[in-house]
Amino acid sequence: MFGIVILGLLVLLVILAIGMYNGLVRLKVQCDNAWADIDVQLKRRYDLIPNLVETVKGYAGHEKDTLEAVINARNRAMTATAPGDKAQAENMLSGALKSLFALSEAYPQLRAIESFTSLQNSLSQIEDTVQNARRYYNAVVRDLNTKIQQFPTNIFANMLGFKPREFFEVTAAAEREAPKVSFNAPSAPTA
Repeated sequence: MFGIVILGLLVLLVILAIGMYNGLVRLKVQCDNAWADIDVQLKRRYDLIPNLVETVKGYAGHEKDTLEAVINARNRAMTATAPGDKAQAENMLSGALKSLFALSEAYPQLRAIESFTSLQNSLSQIEDTVQNARRYYNAVVRDLNTKIQQFPTNIFANMLGFKPREFFEVTAAAEREAPKVSFNAPSAPTA
């Protein structure tokens, strides 16, 4: 009788361990998949930016600093890998893109170009898709991190090397800040 109780407890512990492990693996795979979705959308965004810059360059080529800032921010965002680094680089890129779009206010002929408008709309759609993918990724990361920290799963997760994931948080500071665009050429010093 005592042996059956012990055997029953062991079977129950094994079932619980399998359930905890499978839950952790499921959430880990969901995190990887969600990050891959973000990566695909960001790549689409990065591929659009050179076309946008070239279109603007044709009409506002003398705004070299703004155009270079966009390209530099794009390159930095493309090379960032960790979610925290990627988020910081994306914040810089968003700010640079806002400055680029602010140029269209000063150059009405730029807004009239169908390719510029089309690229701007495509970029806006991709931004929405990235935002949705980011929300999903952060929700899955939250679930994984919670499960890793909850008892008794935390003991099991630590033994098997499951680590908390980093959130992909894009700050709203870049969105609140008005883009700084100057249309005045530096004046020559007067004697």
